[in-house]
Formats: sequence, structure tokens, C-alpha cells
Amino acid sequence: MTLHFHIEYRTAFGEEISLCIVENDEVKTHRMTTVNGAEWWCDLSQRKSGHSLTYYYKVTADGAYERSEWQTVKHVLDFTCTAATEYHVYDRWNDMPDDSYFYSSAFTDCINHQQPQPLKPTSYDRTLRLIVRAPQLREGERLAVVGAQKTLGEWCPDKALPMTLHNYCEWAVDIDASQLQGESIELKFVVTNASGHVMMWECGCNRCLTLPDMKKGMTVMYSLDQAFFEIWNRKLAGTLVPVFSLRTKESAGIGDFGDLKMMIDLMAKTGQRVLQLLPINDTTITHTWTDSYPYSCISIFAIHPQYADLRALPELEDEEARREAEAERCQLNALPQIDYEKVNAFKSGYLRKVFQQEGKKIMKSAEFKAFFQETQSWLVPYAQYSWLRDEYGTADFTQWKDHNTWNEDDRAMLSDSRTKEYQEVAFYYFVQYVLSSQMKAAHEYAKQKGVILKGDIPIGVNRYSCDVWMEPKYFNLNGQAGAPPDDFSVNGQNWGFPTYNWDEMLKDGCKWWVRRFQNMSKFFDAYRIDHVLGFFRIWEIPIDCVYGLTGQFVPSQAMSREEIMQYGLNFQEERFTEPYITDWVLDRVFHERADEVRSEYLERIDGERYRMKPEVNTQRKIEEHFAGVTRQEDLWLRDGLYSLVSDVLFVRDRNRADMFHPRISAQLDFIYESLYDVDKEAFNRLYNDYYYRRNNQFWYREAMKKLPKLVQATRMLVCAEDLGMVPDCVPWVMEELKIFSLELQSMPKSPTTRFGHLSQNPYRSVCTISSHDMPTLRQWWDENYERTQDYYNSMLHREGPAPHPLPGWLAEDIIARHLDSPSMLCVLSVQDWLAMDERLRLPDADAERINIPANPKHYWRYRMHLNIEDLMADDKFTDEISTLISQAGR
Repeated sequence: MTLHFHIEYRTAFGEEISLCIVENDEVKTHRMTTVNGAEWWCDLSQRKSGHSLTYYYKVTADGAYERSEWQTVKHVLDFTCTAATEYHVYDRWNDMPDDSYFYSSAFTDCINHQQPQPLKPTSYDRTLRLIVRAPQLREGERLAVVGAQKTLGEWCPDKALPMTLHNYCEWAVDIDASQLQGESIELKFVVTNASGHVMMWECGCNRCLTLPDMKKGMTVMYSLDQAFFEIWNRKLAGTLVPVFSLRTKESAGIGDFGDLKMMIDLMAKTGQRVLQLLPINDTTITHTWTDSYPYSCISIFAIHPQYADLRALPELEDEEARREAEAERCQLNALPQIDYEKVNAFKSGYLRKVFQQEGKKIMKSAEFKAFFQETQSWLVPYAQYSWLRDEYGTADFTQWKDHNTWNEDDRAMLSDSRTKEYQEVAFYYFVQYVLSSQMKAAHEYAKQKGVILKGDIPIGVNRYSCDVWMEPKYFNLNGQAGAPPDDFSVNGQNWGFPTYNWDEMLKDGCKWWVRRFQNMSKFFDAYRIDHVLGFFRIWEIPIDCVYGLTGQFVPSQAMSREEIMQYGLNFQEERFTEPYITDWVLDRVFHERADEVRSEYLERIDGERYRMKPEVNTQRKIEEHFAGVTRQEDLWLRDGLYSLVSDVLFVRDRNRADMFHPRISAQLDFIYESLYDVDKEAFNRLYNDYYYRRNNQFWYREAMKKLPKLVQATRMLVCAEDLGMVPDCVPWVMEELKIFSLELQSMPKSPTTRFGHLSQNPYRSVCTISSHDMPTLRQWWDENYERTQDYYNSMLHREGPAPHPLPGWLAEDIIARHLDSPSMLCVLSVQDWLAMDERLRLPDADAERINIPANPKHYWRYRMHLNIEDLMADDKFTDEISTLISQAGR
């Protein structure tokens, strides 16, 4: 059999188009031929019938990759024409469509429930195959074609030819070409219901096709322009709640995957279609409450054991152990907040009992063997890492032997089923098998219920994680990732994660990230990219810093001494790059304790300035000096010393000591205050150019090296957290890649407005009131009375003083306005939904806070105070949500 591929695509001089055939995750490239740079073709032979071919087109220039088609949904050629001896394929180049969200599994699998089916075999002597994409079709709707000729129904809707959904959002039909009259045909696509009744016709003029001279054995395939129908845009509502915050009558002191199924039921009952979660990865480092931080994962693949649904496991055979476990479960479940350490000790102990009782049998099952085969590349090192952590302590993984240097004896010890070590390692295999199975079951349950599970991909990993242990070349351990100062933290945020070595990652085609996204697609149909700005540049903080003020964007284009002086600033390197400490600064910061600071922590440089003593000349040294201190006066002194260390006007580039970056927020510090007015003006010009203009094109190129590979790695719906200090290039990239933005009325994207206008939200966006990092709506309302009054009058258009605390009726009004926004997704925290009902919400609004970003050691322990069963049974509450969602057209 011979295949002839044709595509019209105008290229520039020196560019070539190649046909890329994908087989078993391998790509075979075939150069195409042209005579005019616009029409390209190539011929292939000896393809077997009875199969399908997946392929895409790409452009190269001088042999180097330039660009390719959108690869999330590739071309598919089905070999179902049994009499065919040759296929002539006339394709169209597919860029990422504006409505790419319709092709996501969020829509195809969860909302529309439309799964591709193979084309039925035909035996026509000559076959015309029509391929067209119609992503707007919804659940129960099908595509058909009708036309002027008898074979096409002679424009009679009841005789329209039904088509087959042979690819995601793509329909195909094989027509007996020997029954067609003339050289051209006229047709139109129509939407039918399940019974075949035509519901609507496509917009625009009739389509006309001119057919080639078709010989016996030929199949001619045309890929046509997308069919468009007058169907309104979908808008969906949902809830944000961490799994750990869920509560049911049968859970064990923390939300689990069984509770997740019940929350999905609540979503379905109230007409919600999106359930957004926080990361579910394992974060176990110390086995203390500090591990409660869900964004500090120790494995990008492993799931946290705390989410195991014990109800779904085989019952313990020991009656006394069963009775004791139930008593402890009830005790933990009655707590108002999560006791992280007790919960995880209980669950770990319970899982070990089940493993001792059922482990051998389960690990011999075909299901476990399939799981192990699929996951062993990460599961084996994760289990070995976990065993080492628990066996030898958690202080520092660098004290352990490098995994990549293990010899055969090392590996044999942990793979020999007769050894104690193997039994320990096998326990972690078993736990991850249980967790994966339960989360997949919850995912399938959500799809059946029409609910999109939306996950969260943290920007970083713990510096002592299994990922760093296994592949250290991908990480820079001499820096810390964080965020510059913003509304969340005036000193910036220091997450402590190592930054990424993107040079190494890009060299390997970002395979580490692709594997991460593909693994996540087993459990979710949408995801939130945490801190998407990190793919443009990350805020890297020196390892000896506690706060984030002296960080720098990496990568970024630093400034030379000569360039700084061109702005009119007399660059004094030592003065501008060393902490500015003088008597007047000390008096302003420390007041009556200034002399104590001079004598204990400083040494004089000259008649005006001081420097920190060597034992306290970094923030980490200061932190160690004050370790264990609890008196508020001493903590205040420590924080004052921190501020001295960061009081510089410029920081040196991390790679070149002769290049510099203006220090973030330097205008709020004493070194800036000490400048002459003319120098302040020069610094401000330099500062604004650097942070808001200088790096835009550079950061755009950096992001486009990474993000296209990642957003096309799966069919999950891609959303991003794009808050903070957002450079102009971020919306460029998000628009180009069709990534959903995050819109908060209290944090508008425009610096010239205090509150965002909900009516101006873009359609491709997620609208919300508060995130897990923010105060809830009720907290925000009482934080700043002047701001709230302005919002009450200017945004809610209400007269008089704003009521405090926030009454339920007003919370409902605010929620209704957000639901009415143009954003496709409106996802509200469970606390904000509950704010509408004064019967149900917590009396203390502060008890609803999940995280405080300014505190790097925050205890993540918020848990719903109500059981999901009771919320399900509260018809007043569920009807109120359903009504609001229905009225908003969601």
C-alpha cells in the first residue's frame, strides 16, 4: 500500500517541512518535497492495513527545528478501507486553536463524555474520506454531513450521513466515491442528537470540494476547516478545598480519597463541575508537623500516605487491633483541626498492619505487577529513599551514598525478598499501590459524575527530596527559590527549594517535567501551574539568606558598572553593595537598644559606617545565633539585624561578580534614603527599566523554550497562578499557549486600579475570591475597613457604611457577582461558599485560614468543621448554591 501526503503551508526561504510519524513513542521523520514553498508532498509505501497512523508536521531550517503543529491532538489516518491500495491525504496545518480547551480531557472525558471510536471498515472500490473538527459538540451530540448529491441525502436532514468521532473533537466519514456524480460536491455539516434528529446546521456558506480523478483502490482523505456552530460558550463553577481539609463521619482525622468521592457527590448535587485540590504528593521529611506544607514534595510522583482511605482496605483480622484502631480513628476525627503527627503515625501503623496481613497476596496480584511495571523507574528509588530516611534519619540526604554510585551489593540488599531491608522497601511499594489505586478510582468516579478534578503542580521540590537525590544535575543547590516582596509578604518569600538547572533540563528535552505532567494526568483532568512566573524567571535567594529581599531573578540580564552610570547614577560599588549601617540607621531601627547592637554585633569601618561582625554577617548566622529564643523583644532584635544585612542598593550577579542587579524594594530602605534627590531619580529610572522593560523579550524567549513542551505533554486543561510581580511578557505567552489566567478582584492585573472589574475578566480565566494563600472573604472584609468601604461603595454600588462582620446575604451577593463574570471557570474556596450561610460558617473567621505565606513554617492544618454528609443533607445550603449557579448560566 502506498501513502501520498499533501499539505499546503507557505514557508520562508530555507525552510523545509517534514512529516513526523509517531510509533511507540518514537518519531520517524520524512522530508517532504516542494516546488514553490507552499505545496508540499511525500510518498511512503509498505504500510500494513488494519491499523492507524499518528503523525504531525514540523518545519526545520538548515536542519534545525523551527516550529511544529499543535501536538496535543495529532493527525490520525485510519486504515479501514479494506479495498484500498493507496491513500491520498490532503491535510491542513493545525496550529493551537483558540478553543484548545475543548480538546482537553476536562471537556472530552468529564463534561462531554465523548471518547473516540475506530472507524468502521468499508470495502468501497473508491473512497472519499472527510475529516473535520467540531469541538463545540456536547454530550449526546453527534456530527453528520448532508449535501446536494443523492449519496449525501440531497439536502434532506433525515438522510444526513452520520460521522464517527475517530479522534478527540474530530469526526470522519467514508463515502462511496463511485456513487458521486461530477467532479465537485457541495455539502454542509450538521449536529444531530443520539436518535439522529438534526438540531442545527453549521454556519457559513455551503462547502464545495473538487475531487481528483479517482482510480480503483484509491482512498482520498480531505482534512477540512473546523465546523462552527452558534453554540454559546460554556461556563463552569466549582470549589477549591485541599484533600486534607475534607471531613466525613468515617475519616481518620484528615481528609482522604474516600472523602474525596463524597465531596464529588456534593459537587454533582449542587451543579458544580470543577473540584480544585492542592498538591497530594508525599512531603514526609521529618515526620513532624513541619511536613504539613503540601508544596514541599519529596517526590514528584509519590502520593502522601496520609490520604489513604482505610475503609477501602481489607479489614484487620485481629479483633483487638481493629477495636483499638476504631477508637483512635474516632478520637482523631473529633479534633477541630488536623494533628498532623498523630494522624500520620496512626495511618502508617495501620497500613503496616494491613501490609503484614495482606501484603504478600496483594503483591502477587496481576494488578500490583502491572502497577510496578509501569512505575518502577520512580517507585524503586522512592522506596529506597524512604527506607534510608526512616532507617538513618532525616538530617541531610547528602550524607547518604549517592544513589547513582550504588554497586550491585547495595541494590541486591534491597531487592532480595529474603532480607529485612526488602520487606521494609516493599512496604513503600504496597502503600503507593494502594494510594494510586484509590486516587485513580476517585478520578474515574469524578469523570462519571461530570466533575473535573483539578490538581496543582508545585513550582519546586524539597532540597532533600528523592528527586534531587536521584537527578542532582537538574538542580542548583547553592540557591533558594522564592518570590520578591508582594501583598503576601513585604520581605519576599523564601520557599527553601533549590532552583532548577534549566540548561540541563532543556538539554534533555524537559523530560523530567514531561514525566511529571504525564504522571499527573492519571489522576486529574485539569491543573494549576503554581507560580507560572518561575518558568520565565525564578526569584533566587542566596543560600545564606532567610528573607527574600537580596534575591535576583534568574535568568536575567544583569547590569555593568558602565551601564548603571549611563542612567546618571554615580556608582559607588562598595557603598552600594555592602550593608548600609550608620548611627542614624541604628537609632531608627533599634531605639534604646542601639548601643547594645553596636557593641555586640557590629564593628566600625570608619567614622561613619559599621559592618556586621563575622559571626553574624549573614541572615543564616543571625538565625543560628537566635535559635531557641522565644522572647518577643529578642525576636524583634533578630529581625532588626536581618534588616541591616539586606540594606543594599545593588546585589551582585550570582555568576559574574562585576555585574549587578538593583535590589528589589530598595526604595523602602535606608541606603536609598541616604541618596541625594538626583541620585534617587536616576536609581528609579534604572529600577523601572530593569524590572519592567529590560528583560521582557528575554523572559519571553526563556518561557517559550519550556512551556510549549509542557502544556502539550498531556490533554489536561492548563491553568496558571500568574499573581505577583508580573512582567508584560507573561500574558503574551499565556495568550499564545492558551493558558488560563487567575483573576482576583482584590488583586487586579492593572497597577492603576484598586479593584478589578469582573466584567473585564477574559473568558480563558479562572475567577476566584480567595486562594489558599490568602485571607478568606470574611477575613479580607475585616482586614482594612477603609478598603472595604471603598469596595462596598464603588464595586458593590451600595450606599452607607459597610456592615461588619460580613453578613451572609452580602457574601451571597459578592459570590453571585463572581459567578456572573465572563470567566469560563469560577472556583471558590469552600470557606467562601460557607460564608453565605450564617448557620453553617465558623463563628471565628480566622480559624478558616489555610496558609500565611509570610510564615515559612506555617502549620497547614485547616479542616472543614462540618461533615460532608451533613452538608449533603442540608437542602437549604445545597439549593442556594444550585440556584446561584443556575442563574449565572454555569
